[in-house]
Amino acid sequence: MDFDFYKGKRVLVTGHTGFKGSWLCRILALAGAEVVGYALEPPTDPSLFDELRLSGDVHSVIGDVRDYDKLLAVFREHAPEVVFHLAAQPIVRESYRVPRYTFETNVMGTVNVLECVRQLGCVRSVVNVTTDKVYENKECSRGFRETDRLCGFDPYSNSKSCSELVTASYKNAYFADGATAVSTARAGNVIGGGDWAADRLLPDCVRAALRHEPIVLRNPLSVRPFQHVLEPLAAYLRIARAQFSDASFADSYNVGPAETDCLTVGQMTDLFCEAWGDGMTWRCEAEENAVHEANFLRLDSTHIRERLGWTPVWDAPTAVRKTVEFTKCGLAGTDVRDTQERQIKEYFDVL
Repeated sequence: MDFDFYKGKRVLVTGHTGFKGSWLCRILALAGAEVVGYALEPPTDPSLFDELRLSGDVHSVIGDVRDYDKLLAVFREHAPEVVFHLAAQPIVRESYRVPRYTFETNVMGTVNVLECVRQLGCVRSVVNVTTDKVYENKECSRGFRETDRLCGFDPYSNSKSCSELVTASYKNAYFADGATAVSTARAGNVIGGGDWAADRLLPDCVRAALRHEPIVLRNPLSVRPFQHVLEPLAAYLRIARAQFSDASFADSYNVGPAETDCLTVGQMTDLFCEAWGDGMTWRCEAEENAVHEANFLRLDSTHIRERLGWTPVWDAPTAVRKTVEFTKCGLAGTDVRDTQERQIKEYFDVL
């Protein structure tokens, strides 16, 4: 990774107060970028954004991505050269409870970001972050490819499929000349220190461990493309850099772990129990009137490997160990900024 590219670059990150956004902003700040964040207040308590004291590293604007006028004012004031669009309602089960809000945020939020880009001539590179769940899932055994049909089942997944289609439309209608390069990145299930969201596997495991209770799993046999948060972030950074100077790299990219790291929920929980220690165990507890969730998700990341040279660095056991390490350091009173910076440098070797 050539971090010199980002030194002095004006970068806007939507969703910067979230888990992935907080990690991305810290990497960009360490690389010397001028970072502006636009997002709602941190979505969890505790909050990684607050724990990292990121308001001192980025110019943080609290705003709703559905608010086009406010978002446009931020674009005009800061004239970003690179945009990472991460703002979203990101939880599948939550999307069943608030489908309208999910579609408004994930679809119209994307429209608003791309419309701001269209209105101004300063943006050279845009990465819209979506998900592995954008594909029509027929529960087949092979990994999804970028050419597969988009048709997410639940409101979250479908809203992200729509976000992909919105992006394709804007690319065709307004950015075909290559002056602004726009890509989408479809990442798998991310884990890492500082994630406290509800209905995510590792945060649920940590909460159970802190209560000294067995972990309760709904679907231990479901397969997911688990990966450490630094894996997709490295891919987003690589995509944005490549297409900044050569718009031919603008595309849609799957960003997933190696096939051997597409594990069941039960296997990942076993890794957590081993890494955490203290005799942690788990049990399966079926949920009455459970909403539909995919049983099998896997990504084929051949395209980004061949075009941009991105490959995963940390396998699943390493990703879980790094997550547990980060969490336990924080619980022991260690400054999480120091722990995070050390893990970032371990992953990238050096910034």
